[in-house]
Amino acid sequence: MKRGFKTLDLFAGVGGIRLAFENAGFKTIFANDHDKTCKETYDLNFNEPKLTVKDIWKIYIKEEIPDFDVLLAGFPCQAFSIAGKQNGFKDKETGGNLFFSIARILGIKKPQAFMLENVKNLESHNEGNTFKFIKNILEKRLKYHIKYKVLNSMTHGNIPQNRERIFIVGFKDKNKAEAFEFPKEIELTKSFKEFVNGEADEKYYYNDKPLYSRIKEDINSEDTVYQWRRRYVRANKKGVIPTLTANMGTGGHNVPIIKNEKGIRKLTPKECFMLQGFDKDFKLPELADSYLYHQAGNSVTVPVVQRVAEEMKRVLSL
Repeated sequence: MKRGFKTLDLFAGVGGIRLAFENAGFKTIFANDHDKTCKETYDLNFNEPKLTVKDIWKIYIKEEIPDFDVLLAGFPCQAFSIAGKQNGFKDKETGGNLFFSIARILGIKKPQAFMLENVKNLESHNEGNTFKFIKNILEKRLKYHIKYKVLNSMTHGNIPQNRERIFIVGFKDKNKAEAFEFPKEIELTKSFKEFVNGEADEKYYYNDKPLYSRIKEDINSEDTVYQWRRRYVRANKKGVIPTLTANMGTGGHNVPIIKNEKGIRKLTPKECFMLQGFDKDFKLPELADSYLYHQAGNSVTVPVVQRVAEEMKRVLSL
């Protein structure tokens, strides 16, 4: 019987990475995030350990974090995103410097492996110097052997969302790193229409809202996903949902829009979670929609991460 590898769930959000790794057979031993609203969603869906809400810099690593095999972290990405100010490590406000907290834990606990997830733009940020710096810390200072690749939800997870994210995996054992392979592309067989329920509360419809008169002529197909781009309607030519973002709940140009027999509406929070690959049974607490949209947009596409997790388990079991 193969042993159950233990994972540390950092910047855990609502638990998308945990869910993927537990589906692959890993066991979570500690979870942390600084967002107390995420704790409501996280604790509603997972047994022990519950989410510890604490500034990661204030965690006493040797006393509070048990020994583990794999560190997992979808660390804050706003500082590296195309949509952000792209200040990178200088950006204390949005978490760019939090990579160093990960490096600190890796240096003290020395787990067998890790998986980090971030926006695609991390690789090209600051003409590639940011990523070069991260690689240097992981490889030279911490002595991990790493591989990285950009994966897309619609080409690697069979989820109809155009979401590109970079995944960085590292192993202490060079042979295991060499044996690891990122998942290959698979056919997208699912339509966004499988994830949207025709029934939605009236508050999600634009039919009686001021914007309706400006979008009603251009949003004319039930088979297309649209976005309002402040001045015009944009149709998604690929027939998939555009990248779900953390600020969907604030309106503006980030909200995917669909049409059905009842009219024109935005996606519901539940639909956004499902379009991240969360099961329909994943529970959402009684929170304002703005929080739930933020949680969904900040999360990961579960089936993509699960494929990475399954490969990591295979390699670690060699």
